Amino acid sequence: MTTQTKEAGAPSPAGEGSLLSVRDLHVSFKTEDGIVRAVDGLSFDVQRGRTLGIVGESGSGKSVTNLTVLGLHNPMFTTIEGEILLDGKELTTAREAELEKLRGNKVAMIFQDPLTALSPYYTVGRQIAEPYMKHNGASKRVAWDRAVEMLGKVGIPNPKERAKDYPHQFSGGMRQRAMIAMALICDPDLLIADEPTTALDVTVQAQILDLLKDLQQEFGSGIVFITHDLGVIADMADDIMVMYAGRAVERGTTDEVLRSPQHPYTWGLLNSMPRLDSDLGAPLAPIPGAPPSLLNPPSGCPFHPRCTFRDRVGGSRCVTERPLLAPDRASACHLTADQKRTIFVEEIKPRLG
Repeated sequence: MTTQTKEAGAPSPAGEGSLLSVRDLHVSFKTEDGIVRAVDGLSFDVQRGRTLGIVGESGSGKSVTNLTVLGLHNPMFTTIEGEILLDGKELTTAREAELEKLRGNKVAMIFQDPLTALSPYYTVGRQIAEPYMKHNGASKRVAWDRAVEMLGKVGIPNPKERAKDYPHQFSGGMRQRAMIAMALICDPDLLIADEPTTALDVTVQAQILDLLKDLQQEFGSGIVFITHDLGVIADMADDIMVMYAGRAVERGTTDEVLRSPQHPYTWGLLNSMPRLDSDLGAPLAPIPGAPPSLLNPPSGCPFHPRCTFRDRVGGSRCVTERPLLAPDRASACHLTADQKRTIFVEEIKPRLG
């Protein structure tokens, strides 16, 4: 394994008491154009019964991180360094046979688009029952009854009959509920939800979020919830990690991050959200520029080309020096704590209302 400089102040090495513990994770892909550094020194923990919200723009490394946890990568083109511990078991060095025993059993995933995640050739009930048969050695009849039970738990009406239907006969919200039933049928310890409400209207979205929270209370699962929507995060997560260019730039409890954000990127995300109390004709305030290419990421702070506050940091520090993420409540930014507090109170908070 190539030696990497560990991020100072990352979560404790042991991750004691954590269901999922990720330490100094690096994920890169070989492409015709060069090496893509999709995840660059990431560390975080997920506790049982709590939800970690991971937020950031497309290409920030959110989904790659969690697909790596599941071992869903092509080893011919992917290099992984660091540690991923699930309930104390190291996953980065686990064989495919070991990972197959964990996927759907100890850890499960809800994908963004259930229409592509579900096979059109098999009934919904058969697809939900399959992991239960595989991981529990159950008969087809027992697994089918369990699938019908789970469809009822996730709010599908007349589950005995609807289990016989095919995915195209379900609405978008019902397909997402079926995906949740499939993910939870083996009572996994960890549930990864990759933008599960993006394609749904707001009413169905709220129903799905409430369903996940209710099921989490029932099953006690830890949840990693991936999204670009801070409104969803506010309703769903206990803790937040903000990602940019494959790195964590801010983390803390949901209340801390949303009430007193410390990183300019988080300020930009919050400022770009539309508000119901704003003028109808008022333009949105997007973050200037575009996310960096991970083939050739910027030196120093990866956000510095888009940051409107970099001139408040002395010299060329933002360009030459990578800011580190301190333990617990933290942001990876060269601005001092006093500067962050003053900027947020005087310049950012008034815009947020």
